[in-house]
Amino acid sequence: MTREEKSQVIQDLTAQLADTSTIYLADISGLDAITTSNLRRACFKSDVKLSVVKNTLLAKAMEASDKDFGELPEALKGNTSMLIAEVSNAPAKVIKEFRKKSDKPLLKGAFVEEAVYLGDDQLDALVNIKSREELIGDIIGLLQSPAKNVVSALQSSGGKLTGILKTLSEK
Repeated sequence: MTREEKSQVIQDLTAQLADTSTIYLADISGLDAITTSNLRRACFKSDVKLSVVKNTLLAKAMEASDKDFGELPEALKGNTSMLIAEVSNAPAKVIKEFRKKSDKPLLKGAFVEEAVYLGDDQLDALVNIKSREELIGDIIGLLQSPAKNVVSALQSSGGKLTGILKTLSEK
């Protein structure tokens, strides 16, 4: 690979890093071709982009980026695959689901919404992160709850009031 090609790859990686807020680094070494193909299919179905990257080029792209990746470049050892997605927990769910059949991929680290997660032990925490849509749904549910209580109280009170008035008028 020539210097011009390397600089072009670094520019492309820097642009990718700038465009997304969810980046996972995983080790998929040791997977055979069929298993790797199945992993790529699972990623495609979940809108996760999987690509194998060179550690040195990705480290240089992280340095050139405006974002602070903290200790994430230290996880760039051995074979590295980069998973990028719009939904912050989608790659973690793909990895967890795929590991039911295989012991790989191993999570090296993740950068999610400016938070850095290092190590495979963080996978369960990453799976439990709620997406933006789920958080909005929870907030709307919380906001609607008091209004529903008031409306149901008024409706039930109105029924009681009508019943009392009807009973009094009959006497």
